[in-house]
Amino acid sequence: MSVRDMYREVILAHAQDPLHSGKLPDATDCVHRENTSCGDAIDLCAIVKDGVLVDLRYESAGCAISTASASMMTDALIGMTKADAAAMLASFRAFLIEHSELDPKLEELDALEGVRQFPARIKCALLAWQALEEILKKT
Repeated sequence: MSVRDMYREVILAHAQDPLHSGKLPDATDCVHRENTSCGDAIDLCAIVKDGVLVDLRYESAGCAISTASASMMTDALIGMTKADAAAMLASFRAFLIEHSELDPKLEELDALEGVRQFPARIKCALLAWQALEEILKKT
């Protein structure tokens, strides 16, 4: 199995059976974001206590890339401080846009490396992260 095929399987697994998907009772903040160029949409909700992302959940309608990215993001960031989550956001954005090395804490998100070749798909991969950025600024 090639690396490309392995990455494709990771993306499809998260898209078909996403982690942390659903409503979040008692959320301290929720953000709605849309990618108007393709129609992807996400409602990301968080419980933030004492500067820690205690829980993240989302409801989304979109392509496999945006769903997989949201699934992997929430799985990686639950339990992190807001500062650490902001650093992970910066690392992932730089990974996609500047082709930088990805923080090892986000290793599964390497599966999205292929989208760097397609600017429109980068927007899909960043949608959940943009919602997270809004939450981090508010709470």
